[in-house]
Amino acid sequence: MTDEVLGAWESYYVIVGSSAAALTGLQFVVIALIAEYQQEQQVSNPETIGAFATPTIVHFCAALLISAALSAPWPRPGPVAAILAIASLAGFAYVGLVTRRARRQTNYKPVFEDWLWHSALPFLAYAAVAGGAFSLVSSYEVTGLFFIAGATLLLVFIGIHNAWDTVTFVTTTRLRPEKMAEVSGTPNDQPSGTTAATTSAV
Repeated sequence: MTDEVLGAWESYYVIVGSSAAALTGLQFVVIALIAEYQQEQQVSNPETIGAFATPTIVHFCAALLISAALSAPWPRPGPVAAILAIASLAGFAYVGLVTRRARRQTNYKPVFEDWLWHSALPFLAYAAVAGGAFSLVSSYEVTGLFFIAGATLLLVFIGIHNAWDTVTFVTTTRLRPEKMAEVSGTPNDQPSGTTAATTSAV
């Protein structure tokens, strides 16, 4: 892997890495909303936060780590490939842990969209990082760099989606039943399908 090959990706990883670092602050706002919501509802479940909130921070940090690793002036591809391989294995283990927490928590019943964005797509992203790490030490280093770049951007998109999904859920469910009925035009004990679909995940 030559400096010219990595140099061509420098601007890309500056953009993606800095975006991941900046967007990490978004999750602090999300956590504040969750804490306020749980206080109002008089519920507290660390498993729910661990399943639907903390992973966003982890994915942003993973994108930042990958961007930093690919921006460093490595003399040979071995070290950066090793870092990416370790990061992908840690990602696999963490996605498994998140899936387990999502099944165990009782505050919310996940739907297909939740499993897609919190389990399937993160697993795919870390798999692409693992494949890219292997390609860096083979004859397909250019292809591997595209896999890694796509995975890094996907992790950022996953974090953005999940943070927005959480904010949407908390903001919507904090509406009083009377207000929900006024907005949806349905009885208090029968929320509309649009409202139910909007509140898709914590």
